[in-house]
Amino acid sequence: MLIDTHSHIYSEDFIHDRDEALKRADESGIKKIILPNIDSGSIKHMLDLAGAYPNLCFPLIGLHPTSVEEDYEEELEAIEYWLQRRKFYGIGEIGIDLYWESKYEQEQKEAFRYQIRLAKKLNLPIVVHVRKSFDQTYEIVKEEQDGTLRGIFHCFSGTVEEAQKITELGFLLGIGGVVTFKNSNLGEVIKEIDPHHLVLETDSPYLAPVPKRGKRNESSYLIHVAQKVADVYRLPLTRLAEITTTNARNLFGI
Repeated sequence: MLIDTHSHIYSEDFIHDRDEALKRADESGIKKIILPNIDSGSIKHMLDLAGAYPNLCFPLIGLHPTSVEEDYEEELEAIEYWLQRRKFYGIGEIGIDLYWESKYEQEQKEAFRYQIRLAKKLNLPIVVHVRKSFDQTYEIVKEEQDGTLRGIFHCFSGTVEEAQKITELGFLLGIGGVVTFKNSNLGEVIKEIDPHHLVLETDSPYLAPVPKRGKRNESSYLIHVAQKVADVYRLPLTRLAEITTTNARNLFGI
């Protein structure tokens, strides 16, 4: 059994074969899928899917950093509205993204910190998005860590030093398709980290692993990520699956 800790399978990319993609995931041994939110425009699609597959799909709620603009406070009000009305399994995905531009860097930081504090108030884990912003993101998490904050640094592809900093804060590393890429040294990086600090993810529809690279990613492809990580640690696939599944279950309470 595997858990995909990060999938946007509710997105329009799956409009024609969503049910079939979920069936393929189940047949591949992926028995639970975590759904991170993007912004107010994605909530309904995500919750509709979670409602249709309550034993498979588990929703998070949060404002993605690339959706942070001048009106971010209104977006945060929508997050709080939904948190009062139904169960969510975490706050995410949230963080700082400076890859495209830094115009709203300050707003991203404010939205990130606000959502971290929401998570602590509600005793929920967070799923952190980091892109060209490790130092800024790490410092905020470090400042807010009071012993209760927990979560995942999603789509980790950093250095050994960064991985160690993250795990020392009590956070998990989300490992996805990048670990299978020929030009990636992520396998060498995670070899220095105990696998008990890892969870697995697809980030579908993005970042499909080898041998599916270049195609639309989906949760059934998580098996390729799992096999690569198992090979890195020279563990049987069943043992790697057991470790990462336990980590995900404990974090999200599923």
